Amino acid sequence: MSKLKKEERKPTVDELLAKAKKPSMLAPPLHRFYGGKVQVLPKCAVSSPSDFAIWYTPGVAAVCKEIQANPDKSFELTNRWNYVAVVSDGTRVLGLGDIGPEAGMPVMEGKALLFKYLGGVDGFPICLKTKDPEEIIRTCELIQPTFGGINLEDIEKPKCFQVLEEARKRLQIPVWHDDQQGTATVILAGLMNAFKIVGKNPKTSLITLVGAGAANLRTAYVLIRWGVNPGNIMMADTKGVIYAGRKDIVKEEDPWKYELSQKTNSEGREGDITEAFKDVDAVVAASKPGPGTIKKEWVGTMADDSIIFACANPIPEIWPWEAKEAGARIIATGRSDFPNQVNNSLGFPAIFRGVLDVRAKTVTDDMCIAAAQELAKFAEERGMNDEDILPRMEEWEVYPREAVACALKSIDQGVARIKPSRKELYDKAVAIIQNARESTKLLMKHGLIKQAPPEEELLK
Repeated sequence: MSKLKKEERKPTVDELLAKAKKPSMLAPPLHRFYGGKVQVLPKCAVSSPSDFAIWYTPGVAAVCKEIQANPDKSFELTNRWNYVAVVSDGTRVLGLGDIGPEAGMPVMEGKALLFKYLGGVDGFPICLKTKDPEEIIRTCELIQPTFGGINLEDIEKPKCFQVLEEARKRLQIPVWHDDQQGTATVILAGLMNAFKIVGKNPKTSLITLVGAGAANLRTAYVLIRWGVNPGNIMMADTKGVIYAGRKDIVKEEDPWKYELSQKTNSEGREGDITEAFKDVDAVVAASKPGPGTIKKEWVGTMADDSIIFACANPIPEIWPWEAKEAGARIIATGRSDFPNQVNNSLGFPAIFRGVLDVRAKTVTDDMCIAAAQELAKFAEERGMNDEDILPRMEEWEVYPREAVACALKSIDQGVARIKPSRKELYDKAVAIIQNARESTKLLMKHGLIKQAPPEEELLK
């Protein structure tokens, strides 16, 4: 045997592109085979048809009367306590743009699947045939009696900010936009640990956000809320560095981007994107897929022990090894086949588990920060390094812990309808999440979820 150990051979660009394309090739035949990804199943015992006298008429009338007398009892006597609506108008779906509500449905079903498997939450895809922000908000108001929470998804910017803020004001259940708050939560968790590893204080370091869409705008707000000096944050979009006085950023058109242009970049840097890399400690990119969106030479101008989060999918803005060669120490991407995956799925299932379990009236950025802190703590406790800064989806134990952190923050902020103990919250979250995972395994084991055909057959 050769003394040379099997080397980490750097995959070619063609190999990586082929790997990125494979899920897209398998997805249509598998979706067709299963006819979608989620279904509704009974959760009550049905031993014989006579049981329906209790679950439906005439017995159910007594339940209706209790709820009529006290609408909050809908959280006890129905599954409302665990229902979340996944609401979208299909105007900003993944990297596909405005593809419409029908075409957005597979994504919303996928979200419901992740909600159930990772958080034990019953998510329902609701794709709306409207682009009017007021109609979206009003729809959320109208369906509120059925749900314990609303997850907004794939709504274009800047409308998504308006919908989130207004819906939060009008509804008495948590409203959350995963493209904003979910992304910001996991980015914050990753930055907490990355800065810890390189020995820098994130609250006084220079941080650049490449891309000024929903994800990075909310990331900026969450970082500031956490304690990062706004002036130490720089943002860059397709036209270059964002700064106060840039003529194309108009308050009336995009008040959120305008507000950040006034708060951030205290050095007053101007010019193209290269200016946003010079001497900064961390760059978080949520922009267009690469490779080559971020250049090696730009990374080379960053501070020592620099951090790069290249979050675009399916191809990150810069290949990890290119960032490493250019001097970056810690690199994260949105891909599962590279180290340090920044994945929204680490956030939303557990955060909703937590707010549902206390029947919270809202979900705040402080709850996102509590979730990020628990994610970071979990990774630190089990051991982390340059290539392992975040929990992975298979580490399911992180989800109950994160849920408890959000639930306790809800109680602390006075928006919880009930106040279980930490132990009660943890035990409940563990039981619900394990039930979802084990139920899926059991259905697969007994053939009630069919085994898919081999890949070769699917790809014929």
